[in-house]
Amino acid sequence: MGDRNQNPVRAPAPAARSQSPPGFVRAIGLFDGTMIVVGSMIGSGIFIVAADISRQTGSSGGLLLTWVITGLLTVSAALSYGELAALFPHAGGQYIYLREAYSPLWGFLYGWTLFLVIQTGTIAAVAVGFARYLGVLFPAISGSTWIVPPIALGSKYAISLSVQQLVGVLMIVFLTFLNMQGVRLGKLIQNVFTSAKTLSLLGLIFLCIFVGRNAAAIADNFGHMWAVRGAQPIEPGANFLRSMIPTVTAASGAFGLFVAFGVAQVGSLFSADAWNNIGFTAAEVKNPKRDVALSMAFGTLIVITLYLLANVAYLCALPLSRIQNAPDDRVATAALSAIFGPAGAMIMAVAIIISTFGCNNGLILAGARVSYAMAKDGLFFRSTGTLNKKGVPASALLFQGVWIIVLIVLRTQRVGPTGLITYGNLYSDLLDYVVFSALSFYVLTIAGIFVLRVKRPNLERPYRAFGYPFVPLMYIVAALAIMFVLLLYKTQTAWPGLVIVLCGVPVYLVWSRVGKRARA
Repeated sequence: MGDRNQNPVRAPAPAARSQSPPGFVRAIGLFDGTMIVVGSMIGSGIFIVAADISRQTGSSGGLLLTWVITGLLTVSAALSYGELAALFPHAGGQYIYLREAYSPLWGFLYGWTLFLVIQTGTIAAVAVGFARYLGVLFPAISGSTWIVPPIALGSKYAISLSVQQLVGVLMIVFLTFLNMQGVRLGKLIQNVFTSAKTLSLLGLIFLCIFVGRNAAAIADNFGHMWAVRGAQPIEPGANFLRSMIPTVTAASGAFGLFVAFGVAQVGSLFSADAWNNIGFTAAEVKNPKRDVALSMAFGTLIVITLYLLANVAYLCALPLSRIQNAPDDRVATAALSAIFGPAGAMIMAVAIIISTFGCNNGLILAGARVSYAMAKDGLFFRSTGTLNKKGVPASALLFQGVWIIVLIVLRTQRVGPTGLITYGNLYSDLLDYVVFSALSFYVLTIAGIFVLRVKRPNLERPYRAFGYPFVPLMYIVAALAIMFVLLLYKTQTAWPGLVIVLCGVPVYLVWSRVGKRARA
């Protein structure tokens, strides 16, 4: 009798526990976090942007110095972010840092821009890049083989679905589904593909420096490192500026060099971006107060070292003129083709397929955590602030995936002088627009270290920004200088980025009111 009477009392306890909402699973260790940083940073940019940078700087020394500047900026930013990551080891990363340093509005503007363009546009670009290089192996995957031919949306935009776009869409669906199955599977995929792509990049470096070394190219590139040749003119970015400031090249003296290196940072900084993604996943890191900061530091150091060595490798294999004029800017393909002939393009395609797959897995995994954090603050769709049974924000992953697919199928259309209509990718334009805005958010976030030391001096700081105040201040000054150059010489892409950010203000006002009503 006594046993039977006790059973009803004990039974509800397990049921109650099973009904409690799932929490994040702390499964990401230091190695996993470093792999997320490395894997998210290395996409396809390192294999391409050297062509544009070498045209802007006009010299082999300028190409290498651009990457040295990028490396110093990126590593100093990562070392500075470590303090904020240790202070606020929560899902959302930079969104949380800006919210705490300034106000919820600034956090939202970052999260809004990240969801609308920065993260999703990058993922869309990487997905289509994956499909494009898969098309090298399988020619049927073509950007001109239509499933749904372009349908005009007014005079400037269209929607379409080519086989190439379809492969990009399927990649997004597949990786989104896998990441809904739990962070352990997501990190496993990341570790495998990041390791593979790192080995591929090391293989490229080894082959160019030791197997395919070109004695004439080495003598010219390293014997005349600062001789400017083939530099393209850099014009002011708006008509009203052309009467006030000059068109320059890297050979135009100190001001020309300053402008050339500032403009060149667009490609190199974009290729080295996403190092902050591990902060988005802080709630799933085993020891976030230590490992988020260390993952940022180790990951950025690894990637910047690889990037610098890759550009040294290009200069060992190719004359500067061939780097500047590589077909479709595919410098790495040109380097391997110089070594292996036509097979080089195939080898490079495989390497980039591996790289882009791993890159997108990391970006998809991390990006949804920001939408989750915004929803928890009542600033995004309520369902995105929930976790599934696997402890991951499945709804946020789903919303993110749907928007990425929209960006892939939306096209820009331009009518040429002969009346021929050509189609571009909307996400490419959007990413050009937000480079300036993304840099401004980095400046604001690092300035937030100074703000928080004044506003909340008594907070426990397990990690303090390396070289404070000099290293964070160096980043802020250098980034502001680059932003100044972009405003003058990339005006047509800088101001639309600011418009995208500012459009988030009325959206924030609506969401904040909706969130207050929901909480009431």
